[in-house]
Amino acid sequence: MTPAAATSYTERAARPLGWLAKSEAWLDSKGKGAWIAAMVLGFVFFWPVGLALLFYMIWSKQMFRKSCRSTNGSSLAMRKSGFAAMKSSGNVAFDNYKSETLRRLEEEQEQFESFLERLREAKDKAEFDEFMNERAKKTRDDTVREDENA
Repeated sequence: MTPAAATSYTERAARPLGWLAKSEAWLDSKGKGAWIAAMVLGFVFFWPVGLALLFYMIWSKQMFRKSCRSTNGSSLAMRKSGFAAMKSSGNVAFDNYKSETLRRLEEEQEQFESFLERLREAKDKAEFDEFMNERAKKTRDDTVREDENA
């Protein structure tokens, strides 16, 4: 009989998997959604099971593994960085339409931003004018009261 520490990795890997290991392998093959569903069902039917699954997923980094990977990493990076809009579709007419539409939208965005800036300036000026009028009115009222009291 050999101690457990003396058994090699290949000997342990050759052994049949237990039901927990089989369950883990099955959930891994289905992805994160299966892990989340198992955790939710664990909470619904018997909360300690859901809690145990949650702790296991956090401890084993199950939720964070393969989070940003794709079969084609360059296309994912391109989509996330916004370069997909600049990529040619292969159709010249569509590419021309797309570039003209993007140019027009950028121009409209600049016009709208300048409109908002003018609107903010007008609002600030109106608030400042109102403040100055109230201050002048208060000063006049104070001087009238002083004249009446004297």
